[in-house]
Amino acid sequence: MHVAHLSLADFRNYERAELPLEPGVTALVGPNGQGKTNLVEALGYVASLSSHRVANDGPLVRAGAERAVVRASVVRDGRAVLAEVEINPGRANRARLGRAALPRARELVGTLRTVLFAPEDLALVKGDPEGRRRFADDLLVLLAPRLAGVRVEYDRALKQRNALLRSAGATGAARRGAGPLPGIEVWDAQLATLGADLLSARRYLLARLAPYVARAYDAVAETAPGGTGAGAAAAGAPADVVRLAYRGSLAEHRGEGEEDLSAPAAREGGAPARDVLAAQLVEAMEQLRRREVERGLTLVGPHRDDVLLTLRGLPARGYASHGESWSYALALRLGAYELLRSEGPGTPSEREPVLVLDDVFAELDARRRARLAELVAGAEQVLLTAAVPEDVPEQLTGRRVSVRAGSLGLPAAEEGPEPAGTDRDGPDDGPDDGPDDGESLGDGGGAAGPGGVEKVPRG
Repeated sequence: MHVAHLSLADFRNYERAELPLEPGVTALVGPNGQGKTNLVEALGYVASLSSHRVANDGPLVRAGAERAVVRASVVRDGRAVLAEVEINPGRANRARLGRAALPRARELVGTLRTVLFAPEDLALVKGDPEGRRRFADDLLVLLAPRLAGVRVEYDRALKQRNALLRSAGATGAARRGAGPLPGIEVWDAQLATLGADLLSARRYLLARLAPYVARAYDAVAETAPGGTGAGAAAAGAPADVVRLAYRGSLAEHRGEGEEDLSAPAAREGGAPARDVLAAQLVEAMEQLRRREVERGLTLVGPHRDDVLLTLRGLPARGYASHGESWSYALALRLGAYELLRSEGPGTPSEREPVLVLDDVFAELDARRRARLAELVAGAEQVLLTAAVPEDVPEQLTGRRVSVRAGSLGLPAAEEGPEPAGTDRDGPDDGPDDGPDDGESLGDGGGAAGPGGVEKVPRG
């Protein structure tokens, strides 16, 4: 899998942008604040319908524009398909695959798979549980796209239930002796069913991810003897240094401990069935009802859980050094990459995701820069950003694109027409929307910025 062309309209600082791409390494090079990260963020949005930088879509639309359009020509098993998403802050986004409008934008998820390395990844180790939950759930959706809908429905049910709890608290229903809350059982059942689906899927995912993360840490930090290069992260290595565990709010309520998902038994099953988990969640919500009304919050469910990262038997958060934390963060992303390419859906050539490294090398010491570059150099397609050419490791020499003030340094030979199958109109209008205006992506790529695309033989 690789991306052959990326087109933007009114996305971030780009009024129009056309970026031809190819397999191998492409480095986007330019000073900070010029739009390099915006390009890889757009690519990630096509893959996941979310941004790794902001929680809502508003900032993604260029100031003064009503919407943004991102198109990516994705080549899978030698066949190109055009994936397109129209971003409408405050309204439903729309998506199209080829020339066919999709009933729901989330049906686009799975067409393109990316694994992103970014400076924010350090928060996976040092930050709050929310970031680790999102990491797990984003990876879940890449492996099983149907879970994108489960996440959306769970979040919607959670908001509705919390609103009912706050309303009950405001009207005094939390007082001793207050009766049952009308309608709460409906939300209990819905939230429990969706929550059980997420809990079961997370456990299944993390149990399979754990050995990949352990081997990747060994490769990045060189804790295991021998083995370098592109295959080291997938080679056998002991898993004692790095372990993943799951701290569930349901298990905590039931007096159960954390579940070690690095143990071989975790990959062999044994977890409660979904219907059992759903029944346990309903029971826990009933038992916690008074406290939930008092606080106006749902106190049990996957939104309260955490993925515990341990390093040599101690919590990585708080105990790992800065360098160890970076190694762990890189191992999580490398582990996700190896899991997707080994166990993801589709044919073997379709499984390998596009690797995106956003200004990561400037954050790493020389040894970790070299190790990471060695480990990703063999990927089918790598996109990386760097402020200066010196930040691009020698192992990742390839094509370079200069980025300045939202303009791309592309020579005339690469400023060709849009990829085959591109429709210059936006996604088909739904019944409630007016005519498309301003969705055309231009005639092949905006003005070229200073410099150009440098072709460097790969080492």
